[in-house]
Amino acid sequence: QVQLVESGGGLVQAGGSLRLSCAASGRTFNRYAMGWFRQAPGKVREFVAVISGSGVGIYYPDSVKGRFTISRDNAKNTVYLQMNSLKPEDTAVYYCAANNRPWSAGVRYEAEYDYWGQGTQVTVSS
Repeated sequence: QVQLVESGGGLVQAGGSLRLSCAASGRTFNRYAMGWFRQAPGKVREFVAVISGSGVGIYYPDSVKGRFTISRDNAKNTVYLQMNSLKPEDTAVYYCAANNRPWSAGVRYEAEYDYWGQGTQVTVSS
């Protein structure tokens, strides 16, 4: 069982930055690929970033590539999402999730994830 708690959301102007954190419980954190997803009002939840347990594997969709950076500190059981050059369309609830399956193209899909945090709101004003 893994419990995830996100923090770091808030209100920021377009062009600004935020760093989200996700703290995980448990002693096997480095076995999990960690993903970030987001859900805007009236829209489906979408994939934002993923990092493998070792930190070597990283993947972003084109919508955030070059602006967002995912990282992790396995000693602190924490994964981060640095978000720069934020746009109003980045406004959403951001969720972190843990995936214990072998690394594959499936890490983009929320069905691959076993554990989810409660989410943190990010609002980008224009």
